[in-house]
Amino acid sequence: MAGPYTRSRRVPALACAALTACTALAACGDDSGTTGPSPSSPAPSTSSSPAGDTPAGERLVLRWRKTGGIAGLGGPGSLPDFSLYSTGVAVAPAQGVPTEYRLKPDALRRLLDEARAAGLGRSHTVGAGNVADAITVVVTMDGATTRIVQPESQAGPEARFLKRLDPAAWPASDLAGAPKPYKPEKTAVLAGPPAGGAVKTWPLEPLGKGVQVAGAVCTEAPTGKVPAMAPDTAWRSGGQTYSVRLRPLLPDESSCQDVK
Repeated sequence: MAGPYTRSRRVPALACAALTACTALAACGDDSGTTGPSPSSPAPSTSSSPAGDTPAGERLVLRWRKTGGIAGLGGPGSLPDFSLYSTGVAVAPAQGVPTEYRLKPDALRRLLDEARAAGLGRSHTVGAGNVADAITVVVTMDGATTRIVQPESQAGPEARFLKRLDPAAWPASDLAGAPKPYKPEKTAVLAGPPAGGAVKTWPLEPLGKGVQVAGAVCTEAPTGKVPAMAPDTAWRSGGQTYSVRLRPLLPDESSCQDVK
C-alpha cells in the first residue's frame, strides 16, 4: 500500500502532465481563440462585399451610353449616360448636370441581380446591327458588352431593363442619401480648334502640352481651379487659341488616358 508520502508526489506529477497537454493544445490552436480560429468557426472572408469597398477602391460594375444617331450621340470624350460602382455610387447626368446617387447595399445587389437576369452579363447584340445612323445603347457589365440597337423598338428583357437604370426614378427607400452634384477632384480639359467668339487667357497648364485623346488635346486640372465656361468662348494658351470642353473624371478614371 502506498503511504502518504508516495501519494503526495504522484499528484503534482499528474498536474504537470495535464498542464503540458493543455500547453500543447494551445500551441496547435484550440477553441480558446488566443492563437488561431476555432475549427468550428468559418474562416474570415477575403472577398469584399459592395458595402465594404472604400471610395478609393471603387470598381465599375455597370455602365451604359447612348451612341449613334444623326447627331452623333456618345462621341469621343462624352460622359457616359450611367456609371455604377461597387460601393453603390452611381453617376448620371440630370438635366445636363453630372449627378451622384448612392444605392443602399441591398438595393445595389438587387439591381445587379436583375441586370444579369436580363442577360447583360454576356456579350450579344439585340436588334439589327446594320441600320445606318441607328441609335444604339451600349451596356458593359462583368466584362461583357451588350448592344441594343434602336432600344425604343425592342421588347426583350435587355431593353425593358434600361428603365431600371434611370437613377432619377429610383425610390427614395433604395437610396442612402439625397442625390447631389457630382464633384470630382480632377477634370479633363479637352482642347480643340477654336470656334470663334470672345478670347480669354487660359489660367492653368498650357493647353497644347497635353495628350491626344478623344480627338482633342487633354490636360488635367483640379476641378476647383477650372474657370467658368461660357458658350462661344475661345481660350489663348501658349500663343495658340483653342476651344475647350470639360469632362469630369469619373471614380474609375484618374487621368486623361482614361477618357474615351
